[in-house]
Amino acid sequence: MTATLQAQGYVVRDESYRVSVVDPARLLRRWAAAHDFSTANKFDEFQTFEQDLDRLLSRIKSLTVSYALTGLAGAWLVAPYVRPVTLDIYILDRDQTSEIARAVELRPVEKGGNVRLVSPYDSGVFYGLRAVDGVNVVSNVQLYVDLVNYPARGEEASTALLRLIEDEWSKALVS
Repeated sequence: MTATLQAQGYVVRDESYRVSVVDPARLLRRWAAAHDFSTANKFDEFQTFEQDLDRLLSRIKSLTVSYALTGLAGAWLVAPYVRPVTLDIYILDRDQTSEIARAVELRPVEKGGNVRLVSPYDSGVFYGLRAVDGVNVVSNVQLYVDLVNYPARGEEASTALLRLIEDEWSKALVS
């Protein structure tokens, strides 16, 4: 894998064989372009009749299972640019779907729900998990990757998020 990334100019090795990313934003954009949130994951769809996003998030933050918001809902908490109409919640254990649905007061639907419990393609989506206003949210990098090909204004939200990520990287290089 490293050899391929090196051949494509994404990383370099120094004389001690340490690997460095040449242009992190370019590599992130490449990863995101190849990722399709809608096909990479498994979804259980639900409907909530709660119209107040803050009340819904309050129910979600009381969950005692491993979860993390992603998509427009996660981005809304980190960099409010596009108000979410659908909440996507990664769950670590799909066997806890019913428990989560009861706790958040969700009703199962065949399709077209406004809350989706997402069984991730890889548990690595939880890497860098953090609490934002008491709600678990995936890392900014994961948010960006999930949003790039996301329907319903995902590209707009991902662009705003990429600016935030690049600012964080710039600050990290300075300090």
